[in-house]
Amino acid sequence: MTSRLLMPVRTVRTTGADRAFRAPDAEAPAREVPGSTRPTPVLDREHPLVTALVARVLRESEERGAVTDRARLQVAHGIIVTAVRPVYSVEDRRRVSRTLRLGRGSCSQRMAVLEAVARSLGVETRVRGLLVDGTFWYPRFPRLRAFVPEEVLLAWPEFRLEEAGGTAWVPIAELFTGLAPGGHGGGFTNSGAETLFEAVARTTVDWDVPAACAGSAPCDLSAHLRTDLGRFSSRDELFDLHGQTLCRLARTLAEPVLGRWSAGAAA
Repeated sequence: MTSRLLMPVRTVRTTGADRAFRAPDAEAPAREVPGSTRPTPVLDREHPLVTALVARVLRESEERGAVTDRARLQVAHGIIVTAVRPVYSVEDRRRVSRTLRLGRGSCSQRMAVLEAVARSLGVETRVRGLLVDGTFWYPRFPRLRAFVPEEVLLAWPEFRLEEAGGTAWVPIAELFTGLAPGGHGGGFTNSGAETLFEAVARTTVDWDVPAACAGSAPCDLSAHLRTDLGRFSSRDELFDLHGQTLCRLARTLAEPVLGRWSAGAAA
C-alpha cells in the first residue's frame, strides 16, 4: 500500500489512461528538447563551491588522462560519490551549492551536482521526467511503507556528448559503458547503502527495457515506470510544471529527519 496523502496536487495531471507506462508512438514525430549549459536556480554552477568542485574535476581528470567529456564526467561522478554522503532528502529543488555545503544529498540532489559540473564543462544537459511507482522504494522503508508516496517524480539526467560520428544525448545510466547486467554482484535492487547514483557506475540501470537484460528482474526497471513525462531543458522546468514528489507541508516535516538519514540505514 502506498500513500497519496503526502503528495501535491500536480499542476499537470496525468489521465487514468496515461498512468500505465506506454511506449512512444512510432508514427508520432519525436519533439527534440534542447538542453543548455546555462545556470539555473537549482544548477547554480557559478557559485564558488561549484567552481571549486569543477576545478578539482579538471585537475584529477588531467592527472588520470581523462580528456573526453565522458571521461571527465566519470571522474566527477566518482568525486561526488565520496564527497556527498547519500541521504533521503526530499527537497528536489535544493541548490547544488547547498548540497555541497552540507556534504550530503539525495540521489536526485547528487545527480543535480553532476549536471551542474557538466554545464560548467560546456556539456549541455536536460532531464527526462519519470513517475516511478512508490513500491520501488519499499526495500528501503520496510516498516514505513504506508508513508511511501504512491509515485515518485524522478529527474533522470541526460548529457549531450561528442561521440564518434557526431553528438548524442547520453542518459546518466549510459555514462559508464561496457557494463554487464549481472556484473559486480548483480543489478540494482534499491536496497542497502547503494543508490541509483552509485549503481550507474557498476551495472546496467535503465527505465526502458534494455536489450542486454530484458526480463532480468534486478536489471530491468521498466516495470516500475508508471509514466514517462518526456524531456525538459532542465530539472527546474520539470519541477515548475509537475511539482515535487511531496507537498510542501510533508517536505517541511520530513526533511529534518530524512535529510540526515543515511541511505541504507535501518528503516
